[in-house]
Amino acid sequence: MTKRVPGFGGLVRRAVSAMGTGLLTLALAALAPAQASHSGLAEANSALQAGQADKALALLQALPSGEAGSAQAHNLRCRVLFTMEQWDAAVRECQQAVTLDDQNSMNHLWLGRALGELADKASFVSAYGLAKRARAEFERATELDPRNPEALADLGEFYSSAPGVVGGGTDKAATIASRLDHVDPARAHELRAAIAQENHDSGTAEREFRLAITASAHPAFQWMRLASFYRKNKQWSQMESAVQSGVAAAQRDHHAGVALFNGASVLIKANRDPEFAQKLLQTYLASNNTEEAPAFVAHVWMARLKARQGDTAGAREERTAALALANGYKPAQDLKF
Repeated sequence: MTKRVPGFGGLVRRAVSAMGTGLLTLALAALAPAQASHSGLAEANSALQAGQADKALALLQALPSGEAGSAQAHNLRCRVLFTMEQWDAAVRECQQAVTLDDQNSMNHLWLGRALGELADKASFVSAYGLAKRARAEFERATELDPRNPEALADLGEFYSSAPGVVGGGTDKAATIASRLDHVDPARAHELRAAIAQENHDSGTAEREFRLAITASAHPAFQWMRLASFYRKNKQWSQMESAVQSGVAAAQRDHHAGVALFNGASVLIKANRDPEFAQKLLQTYLASNNTEEAPAFVAHVWMARLKARQGDTAGAREERTAALALANGYKPAQDLKF
């Protein structure tokens, strides 16, 4: 049987979900020069962070031709399309950003992520080439900025989970973990946990996840990663305890609102405590949202939860809210009640 890159798109989502505010900080830093002088780009980015995908795309469309064709605009458009899971279009926009600004580490990183998601949905023949391209973009991102923690983390997760035929290998991942030790120790521990999981060493994986919590400045995210680990191992009581610890950490950290979204995701996938999952999503939606956890995705999850509880009217309201933010988001379009 042919073998696809195992969970490649998933590794991108896992990396994004564990980033805290680091990704947002770097992304904004990459755009800062343009945004300082171009309010249109700044407004589009603000809409993206708020989960207003349609508004962000409209603002980008309305930019003067010089700005609309800039690397910054193409990167922003790529990220909007990424949140909407429109992978082909996202790849095209990210490629344009790279073509226009080949020396920007974040441009290469986002192209790698979009290619990774596209590979995850492709046939084996297509996925093979896409995965190799993604690896090359992650590697280029780390070459351009050797201290970019997001690029190092994504490259390390690629190496840890992808087969050798497309350039993966846990030995390569271990090398990246050593580099992360000097840049972001929490992510270094998370990567070592991923390597241990690939080696079917649950004990080491759990220990590394706990070390990541200790090392992190925003431990709510790492608690949710540990909860996800417990979910995959069907350790339900430990999972629920880790989610609670993550929520408590998020309540003490105004930068960690996305962790509530992640905790809800863990509970929903485990089919546990839907009422609490719904409460976490409501709290997240009432806080400062970011592109890491788009508001319209939270509304879709809320719709599914309400539908399971027999609240059809509430589910329809959530679907309407999602489509009002991102009319082209297919999971929202496909909801039937």
